Amino acid sequence: MTLALLTGHQYMSLETFKRTGQGIRTPIWFAADSAAPLDSPSAKLYIYTIDDTGKVKRIRNSDKVRVAPCDSRGKLLGEWADARAAIVTGDEAALGMRLLNKKYFPLKQILALFASFSSRKRVIIAIQPV
Repeated sequence: MTLALLTGHQYMSLETFKRTGQGIRTPIWFAADSAAPLDSPSAKLYIYTIDDTGKVKRIRNSDKVRVAPCDSRGKLLGEWADARAAIVTGDEAALGMRLLNKKYFPLKQILALFASFSSRKRVIIAIQPV
């Protein structure tokens, strides 16, 4: 499967894995990098989250993830695709945030305003097919 299964969707279910192998699913916003089509092996998606969440801890332990289209409550709307995830920084993180800001305008900017009052650090995660 390729990441093309997410085309046209606003949410994806991100499944990360505990050390025991148990999968934990989270519905999340995502944005695709237009530098590569979603059906190519070089496709890349970006998500953002708080740095101390369970999904970040699990990704730091293992880059193995699965993604599938879903609704805002996590109800699956399609098949799963295997992928790998990595926390990114610098220019790549800035690109990911720009793509997310563009896709989810203006809601993302409103949420970012409220988040600016929090001391919790945010991270950008890149997801690529395996």
